[in-house]
Amino acid sequence: MNLDLQGVSARHPAARPGAAHALKGLNLQVASGEQVAVIGPSGAGKTTLLQVLACAMPPAAGQLRLDGAAPWQLPRSDLQRLRGRLFLAPQVPPLPPRQRVVTAVLAGRLPAMGLWQSLRSLFYPADIPAAFDALDRFDLADKLFDRVDRLSGGERQRVGLARALLAPAKLWLIDEPLSALDPTRSRQAVATLIDEARTRGVTLVATLHQVDVALAHFPRIIGLRDGALAFDLPAAQVTRERLAALYDQYEHELRGEVPPAPVEAPAAPQPVVMHCR
Repeated sequence: MNLDLQGVSARHPAARPGAAHALKGLNLQVASGEQVAVIGPSGAGKTTLLQVLACAMPPAAGQLRLDGAAPWQLPRSDLQRLRGRLFLAPQVPPLPPRQRVVTAVLAGRLPAMGLWQSLRSLFYPADIPAAFDALDRFDLADKLFDRVDRLSGGERQRVGLARALLAPAKLWLIDEPLSALDPTRSRQAVATLIDEARTRGVTLVATLHQVDVALAHFPRIIGLRDGALAFDLPAAQVTRERLAALYDQYEHELRGEVPPAPVEAPAAPQPVVMHCR
């Protein structure tokens, strides 16, 4: 799927009306079948970009085109069909806690199912081998029949990614897929997504805080800062100087560190009240 953004501005999905735009006049083109990593400090507009590309909200200004079509100018039925060709994996996957993993993974196929098939799949999973294979790519095959609420945060995140392998989508939008994963699982997850995207000719856009992983696996790197394009380069041309400028005043994120929590001033001692009997 081809992506074309011309002068796109948009607010963060959780922003109040009248808040500043998280994206500011962004111009960006991605060819069908490309794998692109989007990096940048917190508040750069990465999640907002994915929400716009997923047709979850219209741009406040500018023009978005997916495969040449302007989504928000389409009839409602055509917009729904277009959304069925998109797969968005949020940082925290929306998995019902009491649901079995097999059902959660097969939910990736829902856009291609009719109403009756969708309802039936909740009680009688239709293609258990496909779910097993998708989970196996993320080293989770042994969790096939576990309940979601018995998984760790990292396991739930990988279940959300396994859904992509079953989705009838031509565009994968993956938001911070590695936040709950250790370095080994992170490399495995990214390698799996890129390999599958290349094999299927799927366009992959992933936002990442792990700069080293992005540079090691993605051929193209987009740097966002303050809602604007800082650079758009092949990974080999992303220098330390460019990264230092992108993460200026956010060096802890570039190093993959969590910022220290603010130290609270000690509370003033309370007087001790004694009661005599």
